[in-house]
Amino acid sequence: MESSNTEYLRGTLKTIVLGLLAEKERMYGYEITQAVKERTSGEIVLTFGSLYPLLYKLEQEGLVQNESEEVEGRLRKYYALTLIGRQTARQKLLDFTHFTQLMNRLMQLPLNLSTPPTPDSPAL
Repeated sequence: MESSNTEYLRGTLKTIVLGLLAEKERMYGYEITQAVKERTSGEIVLTFGSLYPLLYKLEQEGLVQNESEEVEGRLRKYYALTLIGRQTARQKLLDFTHFTQLMNRLMQLPLNLSTPPTPDSPAL
């Protein structure tokens, strides 16, 4: 994802993670990063440096709980939503959907920006 678009990711990271955790019973960090990458065809790459501090914060807020499990001789930390986390995830997703609908109405591309310029069209 282009660095100029990272501001959009920062503002929605909590909603993204809560939404993914709401879909599955539990997920581990790498699984979350891969889900984001796959669903966006690699256009959004969620780094561990932004994911783990957020997961820690969500735990502190009581929205997420973690459980460690040994997998192939290594401890893997799984994250799951608490009851309050499920309620928060639902509200965040509703709020985000409403916000994107408003933005789509607000940011309708003017006709002269929606099509690429032709060689004989006037410059903007």
